[in-house]
Amino acid sequence: MSKIVTFLLGSLLGLVIGGALVFFFFGGAPRAAEAPPGIPILPPDASGMPPGTAQIVLKQEFFNQVLQTIFRDMNAPAFPLNLTGQTNLEDPDVVRYGLLQSENQCEGKITLLPEGSGVQTGLRFENNNLAAPLAFSGSTSVLGNCIQFTGWAQANLQLRYDAEQQTVFGQINVETVNLDGITPIISGFVTPIVQGTLNQRVNPIQILQGKQIALKMPIAATNSVLQANVKDVRAEVKDNALNLYVIYDFTGTPAG
Repeated sequence: MSKIVTFLLGSLLGLVIGGALVFFFFGGAPRAAEAPPGIPILPPDASGMPPGTAQIVLKQEFFNQVLQTIFRDMNAPAFPLNLTGQTNLEDPDVVRYGLLQSENQCEGKITLLPEGSGVQTGLRFENNNLAAPLAFSGSTSVLGNCIQFTGWAQANLQLRYDAEQQTVFGQINVETVNLDGITPIISGFVTPIVQGTLNQRVNPIQILQGKQIALKMPIAATNSVLQANVKDVRAEVKDNALNLYVIYDFTGTPAG
């Protein structure tokens, strides 16, 4: 058995890609702040990976081709805004700035765009980080008034591994929110609402379950079953690709 076994199965790639894209487009009800699951995934050991490690290679271009298809062929992804802590928007200084419209024109949500505000939504593999610029438009209604806004957010995706659940999670972190043509006083209210919505509605993102890539192979000649359970996961960004290293624990048991 070679030191690193490379899996390029289409079904496995579909599972990984499908999970990794969830944080862009879907999210349930807002969650209370809680510690993210598992621990941050470490890079490969400098001394090399142990025998029986599987390597999954995901190119940046592949992720972005999937994104382009979603934007082209599907409805624009959107989530309701988290309005917690928005009461200060009734301040007379906010109303005075002329960006308020009637409530019936206000959807109270944020919509991701394929591009806008000078950026393209996508994944960028840079400096061993998973960067995610997100272009958006949106509106939020307060006391019968509506604030319309456009802009973009700079986010990163941290990969985490929960050994108990044998699951790889993604934790999105929106670092900055940049709004177009909005005065500082209004931006000061809208920015944390946008940032909180993106961070709270999608975390944590389940990317890969260990049972999806666990191995169980009957060996007829030995009347036994070879099993390989996921023991650990490592990751690195290199040459415009995300490399996941899945470390297996191999065991053999009698058949039946």
